[in-house]
Amino acid sequence: MALILKTDIERGDSWYRAFRTLMPELELREWDQPGNPEDIEYALIWAPPRGALRRFPNLRAIFSIGAGIDHLASDPDLPPGVPVVRMVEPGLTAGMSEFVVMSVLYHHRFMIEYAQQQRAHVWREIEQIPARRRRVGIMGLGVLGGDAADKLCGFGFDVAGWSRSAKTRPGVTSFHGPGGLVPFLNRTDILVCLLPLTAQTEDILNAETLAALPRGAAVISVGRGRQVVEEDLLAALDSDHLSGATLDVFRTEPLPPDSPFWDHPKVVVTPHIASMTIAETAAEAVVENIRRIEAGQPPLHVVDLARGY
Repeated sequence: MALILKTDIERGDSWYRAFRTLMPELELREWDQPGNPEDIEYALIWAPPRGALRRFPNLRAIFSIGAGIDHLASDPDLPPGVPVVRMVEPGLTAGMSEFVVMSVLYHHRFMIEYAQQQRAHVWREIEQIPARRRRVGIMGLGVLGGDAADKLCGFGFDVAGWSRSAKTRPGVTSFHGPGGLVPFLNRTDILVCLLPLTAQTEDILNAETLAALPRGAAVISVGRGRQVVEEDLLAALDSDHLSGATLDVFRTEPLPPDSPFWDHPKVVVTPHIASMTIAETAAEAVVENIRRIEAGQPPLHVVDLARGY
């Protein structure tokens, strides 16, 4: 029983250590040194070349290293009939919630404005707004968005969520579908985008939808870069319709050195680190699913490729 691993060199050793502890009978092979392709039954990967997984004729499951699966859903030459499993594990979820809560608090407590004041050597207090009067909206109420919503409710924020289909979550006002998008945006002071990337969500944050936010709103983008029309976001910031933005994902990554986001006074830039897969905890989720498959059970968190998540 062998698993093919495709990840960055820096993290490879941590995966090997985790699997040796959790499932020593599982043989790990590197992407560039797979050995006999017929031995490979499982793949744990990020962004494989199009059609490359078809070289393994005995694949039983494809595991995405990250929470997003657009790097796989966009490949029309995936092996037919092989389940694609998205990464759902406590460490990844906790990391995203930490980043979202930190970013919401950053905008809630006017830290963009205070950073500008620091650069200008200005000492001026800004009147604080109680959390219960700050309306946070989360686009995407899946595993990651739902957990972030729960954490924000704990701070007393007025939290709402928008999703493709109707969802209910204690303490969260729910909107759904195309008809619910504008009403959701109209009531949102701090917007968090945590949607999966699909044909329907690409370019979803554009001039029209950003204009539906109240004047002075802030945007936190932690889904996928192609969900934001960057020129429209810059225009909304420069016109003062938006008070600020925290951007962790971009259309081009790494972010080019000449991008206006780097030096924009209203923008916080981070290098796609909102939540990082930690091998120590993520390997547990992979091993659990391999054991399920070996026992004749279906794996957990299988992706609907037609839907995109």
